[in-house]
Amino acid sequence: MRDRGGAPKVEPGVAAGDGSPLQRSGLSLRHMRMIVALDDHGRVSAAAQVMNISQPAASRMIAEMEAVLGAQLCERLPRGIALTPYGKALARRARSILLEMREADREIAELKAGRGGSVFLGAVTAPAIELAVPAIREIRRLHPRIEITMQVETSNVLARELIASRHDFIIARVPDDLNPRLFDSRVIGVEKACLIVRRGHRLAGGRPVRLEETAGYDWVFQSGGSPLRQAMEANFLNRDIPLPERILNTSSLLLTLVMVAQSDAIAPVSIQVARFIQSPEGLAGAIDVVPTEIDIEVRPYSLITVRHRALSPAARMLYDFILREVS
Repeated sequence: MRDRGGAPKVEPGVAAGDGSPLQRSGLSLRHMRMIVALDDHGRVSAAAQVMNISQPAASRMIAEMEAVLGAQLCERLPRGIALTPYGKALARRARSILLEMREADREIAELKAGRGGSVFLGAVTAPAIELAVPAIREIRRLHPRIEITMQVETSNVLARELIASRHDFIIARVPDDLNPRLFDSRVIGVEKACLIVRRGHRLAGGRPVRLEETAGYDWVFQSGGSPLRQAMEANFLNRDIPLPERILNTSSLLLTLVMVAQSDAIAPVSIQVARFIQSPEGLAGAIDVVPTEIDIEVRPYSLITVRHRALSPAARMLYDFILREVS
């Protein structure tokens, strides 16, 4: 084949001027297995037995290889055969080819079984801690070759990453500004939240605090469209309490914790986050939960995939592990 200038067209991955006669010779994997069997056993009859063919068929295969290569591959001896230098060179390369094929077969089998491959998961904070982390820990124990990447973000960000095929599935909420028909979703939990402050804060450790007592403090909120922010503001508005005026907006949990720990600010976070921060198995941090007279519940979250987009075996395995965590 030639390009428009008349020069021979080079196939991708093949160097210019590479004659590669063996690539076009018709040598097959059966030929590769035959030359390796001859090298291993030194007898045509033994090689034929390994190949599960008759001895005359084995002799024809040897003749085929010698005709293709234009070189003698083995010499007949009184007892068996010996490979010539050409035969030894081919046997050495054939052994490497067969090993690579065996590894390819194993890798594909692992991918089909979900024991290998990559998974890209997105989650909002609460189910990331409560569901995704335990499932990932179990997957890593059973199938350490699976590579898992998880992004913890708001539902708005995660849903768009999912549509863009940067995630296999997410644990989040379908944003109001996206068509829900784009997704298959399965509700798996309701997020409950609490208020956190630094240890020693005036509101911590005593009687249940009324919401109006918190309005005069600095607050750390997620962005205006986040379900947690909306749930918290609804609690203020439903009780005719003015919304807090001094607010830091951030989607960063780390920055939220730093601001709370180093000031008198209040922040709403999921109960799972608060428990992890306080527990000896978690961060054992200098954070206290404010006892309140209200329950803070956020919209339910779901396991979400793109409709009609199949999950890979590895992604399906993690998806199913998370479902088992729910049950």
